[in-house]
Amino acid sequence: MDVSRSHATTSKSIDAGRRTTANLSIAQYLIRRLQDYGIAQMFGIPGDYVLSLYSELEKSPIEMIGCTREDCAGFAADAYARINGMGAVCVTYCVGGLSVCNSIAGAYAEKSPVVVVTGSPGLKERSRGALLHHMVRDFRTQYDVFEKFTIAGTELSDPLTAFSEIDRVLDACDRFKRPVYLEIPRDMVRVVPPITHSFRGVMPTQDPEATGEAIKEAVQLIRSAKQPVIVAGVELHRFALQDELLTLAENANIPIATTMLGKSVISEQHPSFIGLYEGALGDQAVTRFVEESDLVLLLGAFLSDINLGIFSANLRPSACIYATSEELRISHHHYHNVGLKDFLDGLGTLPYPERELQKPIKHAANDVGAVESDSTNDDNTAPNGLRTSWMIQQINQRLDGETIVVADVGDSLFAATELTIHDRGEFLSPAYYTSMGFAIPAALGAATAKPDHRVVALVGDGAFQMTGQELSTLIRYGHNPIVIVLDNHGYGTERYLHAGDWVYNEIQPWNYCKLLDVYGRGKSHLVATESEFKNAFEDAWNDAGQLHLIQAKLAENDASDTLRNLASRMSRNVS
Repeated sequence: MDVSRSHATTSKSIDAGRRTTANLSIAQYLIRRLQDYGIAQMFGIPGDYVLSLYSELEKSPIEMIGCTREDCAGFAADAYARINGMGAVCVTYCVGGLSVCNSIAGAYAEKSPVVVVTGSPGLKERSRGALLHHMVRDFRTQYDVFEKFTIAGTELSDPLTAFSEIDRVLDACDRFKRPVYLEIPRDMVRVVPPITHSFRGVMPTQDPEATGEAIKEAVQLIRSAKQPVIVAGVELHRFALQDELLTLAENANIPIATTMLGKSVISEQHPSFIGLYEGALGDQAVTRFVEESDLVLLLGAFLSDINLGIFSANLRPSACIYATSEELRISHHHYHNVGLKDFLDGLGTLPYPERELQKPIKHAANDVGAVESDSTNDDNTAPNGLRTSWMIQQINQRLDGETIVVADVGDSLFAATELTIHDRGEFLSPAYYTSMGFAIPAALGAATAKPDHRVVALVGDGAFQMTGQELSTLIRYGHNPIVIVLDNHGYGTERYLHAGDWVYNEIQPWNYCKLLDVYGRGKSHLVATESEFKNAFEDAWNDAGQLHLIQAKLAENDASDTLRNLASRMSRNVS
């Protein structure tokens, strides 16, 4: 695994290299460098090939969070990285490493900087020629697998290069915001390299002339546009470019929409924010406004099927500026070696003609708090039962800047797009990779990264049955999220994707409320009506001293409008 060396070195990397490395073992140096990048906790499960490293971690300031499964540890590290700036997971060889693959693949797809640290058989024991437990095919198999979905990696098998390899790999994680891989043979953990070492970093190779030309062309287009709009994507969060985004938007008075994956890149209460752009799937007032714009600035956005409303987005390339960390295209002109930060800095500091901030005209139903109940009886029960979208609006009235919302895939995500997030970066979901089972372990990662925030986790019953045991870890480490299980006895999204009464979309019904008795702490609520949900959520919100699990039994065939629209388009490709 190797990466291009075209990005600027971070100051923390340079400062770290100035300290002495005398008498440090390979494990001690790795721990020091992880701390340099702000990693105070790691997630994982121990195993014999990594026990010596775990011992070093336990003696260090880094706290090891023991999880119930390796894939859960990966999801937790991913969520931690999205909030903290970088995360890490530590697992044993093959049975641990290969179990965490799906989580790390998702982190790669969505640009989340996770460091995968794994133990492996010692170099001396490999030389005996015997088959060793956990091994698949050969000693290189796990390394080769991770090469497919990490941006850089190394095996720390040479004391002379171990420190520089650690530096290179962690630097790549920080610069590219993608996962990296570090494998440590167990007999190398406590080896002290016989050399001194300092990290010099990587010099940038961005092209100032290309940057200047790109800024000049983009500024001319912005100045002449009558109705420009910004569609902000998740990279602006990953690379901490929210301030640069707001400087440009406020200077040029340009409204901001975000993609689904980029939800909460900025506070959704900011005056420039107009909503999510989801093509035909989302708010049609926002869709029309964006698609009728004479200049769309797609900044840090992934052009994925979900972000583009199953490719229902109607954007003309000739009227777009598309800028990411990897590509810059202005109309049909391509620019190379232009950094996203430099490009945004250049755009944001130049003068623009005065223009009024334009926004789409929305109907009252789209406004926050405009919640209509279709209840018709004294029990306040809707004729068709409890609905996800209605619950989302109730949650919306409680959210504040100290709340992190974690949404699993399916209607947990699609309905949650209607929430108004008060602070930047406080909405987490695998909206591009869309792996089920993200929410509960991600709640662990979020609560670990920001223990002073309240976490609300939305998860379908199918996804909960995959990874819900991580509630045990949340309780073990004293975290108190509100977990809402959307109980529709199966895979609701698939029911809409493939019409028919298919048994394979059903799951075994669980009495989710009894689980907290098994875990030993927390309060459960079983709700099936609007009044029951209101009372349960009110109780949970006002009681931050313990974990709350709300089992919400949904109306039969309940689905948000976003899910219905998505399914109607995706189902054409499902035979």
